[in-house]
Parts: sequence; structure tokens; C-alpha cells
Amino acid sequence: MAMSQINHKTTEKNSTDIGSAVSVQNISKNYGDVEALRDMSLEFPRGQLTSLLGPSGCGKTTLLKIIAGLLEPTSGHVEVNGINVSGPGPDRAFVFQDFALLPWATVLKNVAFGLQMRGVAASEREAIAERYIKSVGLAGFENSYPHELSGGMRQRVGLARALSVDADVLLMDEPFSAVDEQTRRKFQEDLLSLVRDENKTFIFVTHSIEEAVYVSDQIAILLPRPSRVSEIIRPSSFRNKGVDNIRRDSEYLDIVDNIWSSLRTYVE
Repeated sequence: MAMSQINHKTTEKNSTDIGSAVSVQNISKNYGDVEALRDMSLEFPRGQLTSLLGPSGCGKTTLLKIIAGLLEPTSGHVEVNGINVSGPGPDRAFVFQDFALLPWATVLKNVAFGLQMRGVAASEREAIAERYIKSVGLAGFENSYPHELSGGMRQRVGLARALSVDADVLLMDEPFSAVDEQTRRKFQEDLLSLVRDENKTFIFVTHSIEEAVYVSDQIAILLPRPSRVSEIIRPSSFRNKGVDNIRRDSEYLDIVDNIWSSLRTYVE
């Protein structure tokens, strides 16, 4: 079963969903004398996918880790659902670029790990883990170890683990960069289905302009260090034309070209 066929609980998006799930307010981050982020403010709409896009070293992952509570800002603050972030919390889940799986643990134990850390009883967490393993197309691999899986399969394990804890916000740090192009395209299509079907807020870091325009409701263009928000782009007219038609749409092609024109001066 592909990820696009996941049978999750679905909450109708209506007027009560309008607003920001995550609010970044005047965030700055210094590493010694290096100023990584400068007075950055950004709103992440509830139930939508926002991509952070910009040249290497522009602070995309730094900002993501601050939102996750894994890094403390030098100044400013982040709110998730109106509550100040002071560290990691159950309202956020992280999908890492390098899978971040426990090499000594089976697929089942990897997916159930977040639930175990939250004190969920063994029988309940294994039942939840099994459901999400099946949902991402890995039924039959519950007792396999990470080294026995392909890169794409390992990333599906990471996604199943993030989904299993039912967090409001999913933070994704270049999650498709380590897989081949065919798998990456399939993941992009499945991600569109997840955003459509889940009442969750996705924050997605990528270096790929085409990927950002394909999957995003909102794109935040970040400038090189010290990073600031240069521009907010909200692709619109092609979003409901079906996964097979997006890349052929003239607006999609124009946005990709315009973003490249804006960023090319920062590429060495």
C-alpha cells in the first residue's frame, strides 16, 4: 500500500483552521561571531506545507531546529499553537535527512520508539506502529533491521515514526535528498496526499526549487547569512490539477524560473 493510500483520521479544513500553527517572532541566532539568523519573523499556516528554500548555509536547518526546540535562539521566540517553545515537545515531530534510525532496532521498534519515550504501553505502541508501517507500504518488514532496507524504505520508516506520535507539526529536513530521483518523485506525490488528508502543519526544508514549488502551499525564500526572509510565495492555481499535471502547468514553470532568477546571484 502506497503512502498516498494512508487511511488517517481526517479533519475538515474550515474557518476554524485559519491562522498560524507556528509563529517565528524576531528570531536571531549567533554561533560565536557568526550571525546565522537575523531578526527573522515568519508565520506557518495551520494545515499547510511551507517550504524553507535558499542557498546552502542560509540557515534553513538552523531555523527548523529552533522550531523543534533542539536549538535555543540568541533572541526572539517561537510559538506553536500559541505556546512558547522552550524545548522539544509532543506537538512537533522531526523527519531527518539521514533517517536517524536506531541501527540495532527492528522497523517495528524504530517506529514505536517515539511512543515508547512518551510512556505508551508496549501493546498499544506496537499496534500503532504496525498500523503506520502498513500505511507507508512496509507491511512484512516489521522485523527487518535498517541495514536490510533500501534508502527509500528507511525514509518510509522515519516518516512512519513521525506520523505515529500524531504531532500537530511535522518538521522535515531535506527528507528526500538521500533517495534516487524516481523514489523522490513518488515521495513528493505521497506528501501531497498527506498534506491534503492530514490536519497537520508541515515545515519542509529543501534545496530543490522544483520540489519546493511542487509540494508547497507556501514558500519562504531565505537570503544568505545572516538569514532573513526575502520573499513569501504562495503557489495557487495549479494546486488542484492533479499530481501528473503540476509540472506541466505554466504557473509552476514560471514560479520555478522566477525563484531561480532571484537565487542565482547567491550561488557560487
